[in-house]
Amino acid sequence: MKEVTIYSDGACSGNPGPGGWGTIQVFNGHELELSAAEEQTTNNRMELLGAIMGLERLKEPCAVTLVSDSRYLCESINQGWVYQWEQKGWRKADKKPALNVDLWERMLAQLRRHRVTVQWVKGHDGHPYNERCDRLAVQAYLAIKK
Repeated sequence: MKEVTIYSDGACSGNPGPGGWGTIQVFNGHELELSAAEEQTTNNRMELLGAIMGLERLKEPCAVTLVSDSRYLCESINQGWVYQWEQKGWRKADKKPALNVDLWERMLAQLRRHRVTVQWVKGHDGHPYNERCDRLAVQAYLAIKK
């Protein structure tokens, strides 16, 4: 199984508002940067979408280290909350509806396709790939705001 590291980040100007995501795939010394934006979205949606797009781009099942500064993304997966929401018909422990179900369903498909380890990093703390992903996300939404 190929080993790939995916770094991802999302950004939003207003929440909701224009937002973007950025992701960088690193495999065997090669890097691929991806980014895009949406006119009306939320920060959490962009955080999720950056990770999803990095995973969906892989052509075959891989061993993936997914690195993000989003506690929402990382803890939902690492604590198993997303699996519980799915089992409970997309309801959280407090019985309220889970948010971003469309994206979580896409994420779960990728988590089942690949062997994914999720790592949290502190945002805006000098991590080179996290900073690059943030710049990609911001540049993407600034381009649509013009």
